Amino acid sequence: MKRSTRGVLCALSGGILWGVSGTVGQYLFTHRELSSQWLTTVRMILAGIILLLLAAAKSPDSLKQIWKVRGDALRMILFAVFGLMTCQYTYMTAISHSNSATATALQYLGQALILIVTCVRLRRLPSGREGIALLLALGGVFLLATHGRLDNLALSAQALFWGIGAAVSLMLYTLLPGGIIERYGSVAVTGYGMLIGGIVLGIATGAYKQFVRLDWTILLGVGSIVILGTAAAFTLYLQGVSDIGGVRASLFACAEPVSAALATTLWLKTEFSVADWLAFGLIFLMAVLLVLPSRKAEAKKSAPVR
Repeated sequence: MKRSTRGVLCALSGGILWGVSGTVGQYLFTHRELSSQWLTTVRMILAGIILLLLAAAKSPDSLKQIWKVRGDALRMILFAVFGLMTCQYTYMTAISHSNSATATALQYLGQALILIVTCVRLRRLPSGREGIALLLALGGVFLLATHGRLDNLALSAQALFWGIGAAVSLMLYTLLPGGIIERYGSVAVTGYGMLIGGIVLGIATGAYKQFVRLDWTILLGVGSIVILGTAAAFTLYLQGVSDIGGVRASLFACAEPVSAALATTLWLKTEFSVADWLAFGLIFLMAVLLVLPSRKAEAKKSAPVR
C-alpha cells in the first residue's frame, strides 16, 4: 500500500471511530443509564494507561523527561485538567442531554473559536474564507438550537450549554499544550493527560463512588469506546498525520461528525429534521474551510507538515 493511501485510510478511519464511539456512549446513556461522569472517568483512565504503555514501548524516555522541567510539568497538568478532562466530560455530557451527532457538531464549533482567538492574538481580521466559515458556524448553531424559528428552542438548555462548553473545551484542548507535544510526543502527552484528567474528574465528581452493575453490554460498550474510539482512533490519526501531513489528515478526520450522524440515525434510529441535517452540513463545511490551507500557505510549502 502506498504511504499516501495508507495515510488517507488511517486518518479517515480515526475520524470514523471517534464519531461512532460517541454513538456508543449515547447508547450506554440511553439504554444502560450510565452517567457521563462515570463513563468519562473510566474512559480517560483506561485510555490513558493504554497510551502510556504505547509511549513506553516506543520512547520510554519521553515519559520521564516531561516531569524534569517545572514549566512543562505545570503545562502538562493544566492541559490534562482544563484541556482533555473538560473536553471529554463536556462532550459526553452533551451527548447524554442530546445525541452523538448534535454533540459532535457543536463540539466542532471549537475550530471557529480557535480562529477567533488566533485573529485576536495576531490583531488581524478573518480572511474572506475564514469569514465565510464563521458565518457557517453561526448558521449551524442557529439551526441546531432553533430549527429556524426565533420563538422556538429545539435543543434543551442543558444540551446547548454542554455542547457550547464542549466547543470551548476543544479550543482549550488545542491551545493549552503549547510546545510540549513537539518536545515529548503526542502519545505520551495525551496518555498522561487522559490518566491525570480521569483521576481528577473521578474525584471531583465522585464518580468513583457510583455503583455500576456491569454486564456484557456495558463491558463491550466501554471497551469499544476505550480501545477503538480512543486508543485506536488516536493511533490511526497520528499515523495519518505522519503519512500525509497534519493538514490533509485533519481534513479526512472531518469524517467524525458525518459518521456520528449516520451511526446515530442507522443504529439508534434517532430522527433528525431537515433543519438538523442542514445544520450538520453547515458545520461540516465550516470545518473543511478552516482545515484547508490557503493558496499562499501552500505556495510556501514544498511538502506536507509532518
